[in-house]
Amino acid sequence: QARARVASSIGAQSDEIIFTSGGTESNNLAFHGVAAARGGGHVITSAIEHPAVLEVVLAMESAGDIKMTIVGVDSRGRIDPADIQDALRLDTVLVSLMLANNEVGTLQPVAEVASICRERGIPVHTDAAQAVGKVPVDVDELGVDLLSIAGHKLYAPKGVGALYVRRGTEIESFTRGAGHERGLRPGTENVLEIVGLGMACELVEKELHDEIPRLELMRDRLRDLLVARIPGLVQHGHPKYRLPNTLSVAFPGVEAAGVLSRLENVVAASAGAACHEGGAILSHVLWAMGIECEVARSTLRLSVGRFTSEEDLEIGARHIADVVEAAD
Repeated sequence: QARARVASSIGAQSDEIIFTSGGTESNNLAFHGVAAARGGGHVITSAIEHPAVLEVVLAMESAGDIKMTIVGVDSRGRIDPADIQDALRLDTVLVSLMLANNEVGTLQPVAEVASICRERGIPVHTDAAQAVGKVPVDVDELGVDLLSIAGHKLYAPKGVGALYVRRGTEIESFTRGAGHERGLRPGTENVLEIVGLGMACELVEKELHDEIPRLELMRDRLRDLLVARIPGLVQHGHPKYRLPNTLSVAFPGVEAAGVLSRLENVVAASAGAACHEGGAILSHVLWAMGIECEVARSTLRLSVGRFTSEEDLEIGARHIADVVEAAD
């Protein structure tokens, strides 16, 4: 039943869903599985992918398992499908492009890329961890062959995810064991968390239509509250093709790390991808977008969600503005 719910939420069939421990494992299975089935080859991805994709392809290339091409993005964080087309080779075995960026929220033209690749018989994978539960996702409309889901991104328990594998896609397991999950993911399934993922996907199907405009209104309200207090605020990402919940903003001249330290226990935010906190490394996403170092260092990523209230927005914006003004 949980498998059917997950499948239904993305327009797939139940037997096309492989349960995993999360988005990272799903991505690893997609890359290693397709490369193994096709005997290596050439892989294309973008410069703004999550580390769960970039680190995988870098490690695979270093080990000699694949050759790779990383395609750049424009100043709004969006790839040009023509760049993917130009990068295709006779030995290209997989193209992977995230559906939505985790830092700036930009949506990618995955369907257009998939159409280009389909003409050449090249499978397409999309890391949809940030998209499922926030925007409509249909595997047939996208035309993808593989799609990664991270449960906790749509309020399922942490530690569960799924990989959609279109029927007929060449893929092998990269771990060994018993024949669970069509033999692609050996090991006893975490039934409790899988049921949670199934229920989360069911709620997405029921509520997403109404949730999207609500999130957009709150995101824009948060932006307006900040703009009213902070002159010169810069917003990153695409103005049209974007997630409804994500707001990436910069306060030029103010170090985001210092702002974050003073927002602890009041506002949950990040100065780049949340998994990269604690280091002084600039966001690879903002770097790929050509954002100047000073602006990148002053960037905060903010998100609204299912349980965010108007009061939360006002309190959060006030605290952020107070800290930025004091630091300026």
